[in-house]
Amino acid sequence: MAEARTMDPPFVGKFKFEVGPDPIGYFTEVSGLSVQIDVEELAEGGQNAYTHRLLGRMKWPNLVFKRGLTDTDALFKWLMRFSGEGLTDAGNKIQPLDGTVSVLNARGEPVRIWSFYDAKPVRWSGPKLAASSRELAVEELEVCHCGFRSGG
Repeated sequence: MAEARTMDPPFVGKFKFEVGPDPIGYFTEVSGLSVQIDVEELAEGGQNAYTHRLLGRMKWPNLVFKRGLTDTDALFKWLMRFSGEGLTDAGNKIQPLDGTVSVLNARGEPVRIWSFYDAKPVRWSGPKLAASSRELAVEELEVCHCGFRSGG
């Protein structure tokens, strides 16, 4: 009889971020893949040993992407469509797009994919530049969204 083998969890060292048809880039750190459901407690008169707990709205924190500085401008170009000249060129209309975050295996194939809705960049920060520093030049992107689903 063959022994069942538990699949090893994927090495989570590389992530792909895409918005609409555009690949934004590969990242070494992604946080914010979580959801919280509000709970409202309702005490019933005459029932002192029990409190009803009603589920409310879902809360989706912003996604935060980090990576070493690269030579591609896709991330910054996407960000600039939501402000300044990019927004003016679009007739002052923001068009959020759906996107995906993929965990990739060693061969670059997706192991798991999360699809999120109405993505909009809300913050970008560039690397701290100091000639005396030996730290990596890291950029960070924060994206708000209206929820996600898991699949893939």
